[in-house]
Amino acid sequence: MGKTKAKAAGKMIVCRIARCLGCRSCEIACAVVHSQSRDLLAALAESPRPQARVRVEPVGEHGLPIQCRHCESAPCITVCPTEAMHRASEQSPVVIDAERCIGCKLCMVVCPFGVIEASADGKAVVKCDLCAERTQAGELPACVAACLTRALQFVDAGEDNRRKRREAAKAAAQGAAEADAAK
Repeated sequence: MGKTKAKAAGKMIVCRIARCLGCRSCEIACAVVHSQSRDLLAALAESPRPQARVRVEPVGEHGLPIQCRHCESAPCITVCPTEAMHRASEQSPVVIDAERCIGCKLCMVVCPFGVIEASADGKAVVKCDLCAERTQAGELPACVAACLTRALQFVDAGEDNRRKRREAAKAAAQGAAEADAAK
């Protein structure tokens, strides 16, 4: 997996859907990085089996990897009776303290994206943590690093919005120029 430098604060995982082949490399990488051994072959023999925190959902000809969006006003944090679901700071990802989780699954009920799942052992819940250990070490989240087509990207939220605005403005200007030329 790639060791490209990355910082998590203010960053998010985005998917360029047209690039996603639905290969599920992201799911495998996620499960391995969250396994006890952190090794693919060894992880296959682990019990309980490692769980991916990202799921690829089919969308027409493409796939769409879906994981926690780390909501600004995260309902999972609000509803958690033990404060097991929390974030260290406003810019930090929403994470779970499995030791404090009582497995009530209220967070699963309120998650608007359906990305929180019961752990394989049933004692807690699991969800994307933006690979906090990896990003703190300057690496990309495992799903992003494993994406063969670069459909998954770890981007600065503000810069991604600026990119979208530039693309929308360019498309609008091109459309206007074509309409003017047709007159």
